[in-house]
Amino acid sequence: MADFAEVADDVFVLRYPVLDVNTTLVLGDGVALIVDTLATPAQAADLVAAARRVTRMPWALVNTHHHFDHTFGNAALAGDPPCDIWAHEQTVSLLRARPEAVRREAYEEALRLAPELAPDIARAPILAPNRAVQRESTVDVGGRAVVLRHLGRGHTAGDLVVQVPDADVIVAGDLVEEGAPPSFGDAYPLEWPEAVAELLRHTTPATVVVPGHGAVVGHNFVKGQHEELAALDWLIRDGHADGAPVATVAARAPFGPDAARVAVRRGYAELSGRTQ
Repeated sequence: MADFAEVADDVFVLRYPVLDVNTTLVLGDGVALIVDTLATPAQAADLVAAARRVTRMPWALVNTHHHFDHTFGNAALAGDPPCDIWAHEQTVSLLRARPEAVRREAYEEALRLAPELAPDIARAPILAPNRAVQRESTVDVGGRAVVLRHLGRGHTAGDLVVQVPDADVIVAGDLVEEGAPPSFGDAYPLEWPEAVAELLRHTTPATVVVPGHGAVVGHNFVKGQHEELAALDWLIRDGHADGAPVATVAARAPFGPDAARVAVRRGYAELSGRTQ
């Protein structure tokens, strides 16, 4: 069973082995905050047990974006009556207005990535966040200020990063990926570089950055990923201007041709004015 490991003063990260996804626990004075809630009720139960080995405090929740591996555990963690769940307004809207569309996409993705999760995803209760962030909000976690920011569209339309200033920690969600290429399925590859550039403006060389998946990283890793995203951005723009086939551009792109093909298609669609 996975456990939380302390990465900064009273900030803990659990790296869940299925899909290598991270969830973060921030402790304040008598109150805690959990960032992202995993993919199924069973995973969420593991998360609750791990959190309770660290603290007995009540908690609020944050979702960094709407994807199932970050939100489908909401109902199991929220309690009854449910605690506050914070997310960007786009995430709130999707999970509130179109939960079954989100579930269908999640089910199809699980069949590709982790088929054993598909039955639980098909029946998991979907609990939408009740606290919406437009650009920036500060949450008081037991006297500890935690800043929630939307830095622009990137991995999704509703990415949210979570900064714990007094510990110099940023939880980046899937704006930053370690150990696997970024996922472009419903991403904005022409805007993603600027969102990560903005994230870098909030870091120092010592900042601990928690990616959506994989090992905890730092400023230099994020800088390198920004450079790769920016290179992909310009390849897409140049390829579109030249009328180059998607496969030709993807073969030259960072992150490998499979991930890049999805990014190039989405970038071409945006440059052509087509709805994504």
